[in-house]
Amino acid sequence: MPPTDQITIRRAINGDEAALRSIWTQHAPRIDAVVRRLVGDPDLAEDVAQEVWIQIFAALPSYRWEAQFSTWAHRIAVNRTLNVLRSRRRLAQREVEIEEETLSVEHEGERALVAQSIDEAVQQLSSGARTVFVLHDVEGYTHEEIAQELGITSGGSKSQLFKARAKLRRLLAHLVDGPSPAKGTHEHVASSS
Repeated sequence: MPPTDQITIRRAINGDEAALRSIWTQHAPRIDAVVRRLVGDPDLAEDVAQEVWIQIFAALPSYRWEAQFSTWAHRIAVNRTLNVLRSRRRLAQREVEIEEETLSVEHEGERALVAQSIDEAVQQLSSGARTVFVLHDVEGYTHEEIAQELGITSGGSKSQLFKARAKLRRLLAHLVDGPSPAKGTHEHVASSS
């Protein structure tokens, strides 16, 4: 490729559109090709190439004639493209972080809603059923320990737990029917030991 002559570059620096077009026509195939190779995605490469050309034309007054124009423009194209790719990676990383935070917040919100629903349902149990349910399913006591603690039989503890779980299944059915992590929680709460 013949070097871009000084007259064309000086005219382009002064805003001569024909000179700018001449520079673009002469150098676009090489500049656009390097951008496409670096970017990979043809649509994004087209956008980045436009940004590169805007930067090349904006930087024309800083061209110092120390290197061939094609070398100078190529360096701008590579640097600008790499900056765009870094910026997009950072943005993509932020989006992933935001999505993870959002998912975490949504998950925490759902978990809080489920916990609140379970607490409200537990409060609707009879006193005996609630006590046995909390001691057995929440605190991990055995039926024998509950019987000893409450002064009832082990069978009485099992019966109260059965009644508590049956009522909780009815009260929490709306959580199981919808897509929510409550299903796993409900099944854990509703499982027998």
